[in-house]
Amino acid sequence: MDYLIAYEFYAKGENNSSHLIGILPERRRDERRITYESVMNWGKMYLGDKTGLKNFYCVRVEIERNTGTIRESGMLKPEG
Repeated sequence: MDYLIAYEFYAKGENNSSHLIGILPERRRDERRITYESVMNWGKMYLGDKTGLKNFYCVRVEIERNTGTIRESGMLKPEG
């Protein structure tokens, strides 16, 4: 299956609610460079700084190129 990797960023709200604030596509070809810290820093740079958000998290998704179907791959967590 041919798919793109992307990251959905969610803001944590009151009462354990979550709000989608943005989606960023992965463009790096070297998977060794893709870490929790690098993705979260990227999200802060593009989404957090503009909105002033401090409390957000990220979910890795796969988007099928032919259909646009989005499949969640899991919440990103720090290594270790």
